[in-house]
Amino acid sequence: MIAETAQRIRENVQRVIVGKEELINLVLTAVLSEGHILLEDVPGTGKTTLAKAMAVSLGCTFRRIQFTPDLLPSDVTGINFFNQKRQEFEYRPGPILSQIVLADEINRATPRTQSALLEAMQERQITVDLETMRLPRPFLVIATQNPIELEGTFPLPEAQIDRFLMRIDIGYPTEDEERTILTRFRTEDPMETLAPVTEPDTVMNMIRAVREVRVEQSVHDYIVEVIRTTRQHQEVDLGASPRATMALYRTSQAWAAVMGRDFVLPDDVKKLAPYVITHRIMLSPQVRLRGRKPEEIVSDIVNTVPVPVEA
Repeated sequence: MIAETAQRIRENVQRVIVGKEELINLVLTAVLSEGHILLEDVPGTGKTTLAKAMAVSLGCTFRRIQFTPDLLPSDVTGINFFNQKRQEFEYRPGPILSQIVLADEINRATPRTQSALLEAMQERQITVDLETMRLPRPFLVIATQNPIELEGTFPLPEAQIDRFLMRIDIGYPTEDEERTILTRFRTEDPMETLAPVTEPDTVMNMIRAVREVRVEQSVHDYIVEVIRTTRQHQEVDLGASPRATMALYRTSQAWAAVMGRDFVLPDDVKKLAPYVITHRIMLSPQVRLRGRKPEEIVSDIVNTVPVPVEA
């Protein structure tokens, strides 16, 4: 059931996003893991379009927050204001009270405003004037940032980066895909006619079903060993957290389900490790000066840690 629904969602999103099947599968994996995504790429590669197309396909509510230096935390969470007509305070919801939230250019807001997302991303709730409100489910934050233009930006703190399940680079389309984009968008925008192919209740049932995907003890131990190796690696100052262990476990279950399996393979773990771990580790200054990147370290780790094999 999960693979069939995932196929319908994938085909629907691909009416707007040309190609990029693996990218769509990764976003679906995040949805079914109830995790958040950091999309990092240059402007114009389809980050906003992908988020909107996924929200429409899932039948979820969608709000976009444009992060700027003057954005306030209350602009995200909402405010209590005094209604003079009714002579009482009323709550005006902020855009965070949606099922899929696009935090566009998140690193352009101040740390104070960025921190307004911390409680929402981890606990799926917000607190406004001592009143706590649960967020609708499924709940997914898709944040974007431009890795090239850093002037006027505020780097995300480790506490916030660790709350993102995956960091994904979209990349440019191939030559054939770019020709298809010109043809498809020549007369109309497919987003205007895009319709849902499922509903939030079905998505929640899929999320619960993903938790039942079987993970053998050997694969379980393999996940733990990969994460622990990041903490012991001589070129890494800060290794992946226990939250990363859970993230790699959940995403492996979700990826297997999207691929049509009810069990996790070691290859699923190797496939997802770069997306789950890379943004969570910090290299030592000497290593960065030598031009080494976190992606290379994670690749070394997954190629070095012994993969469990069937007896």
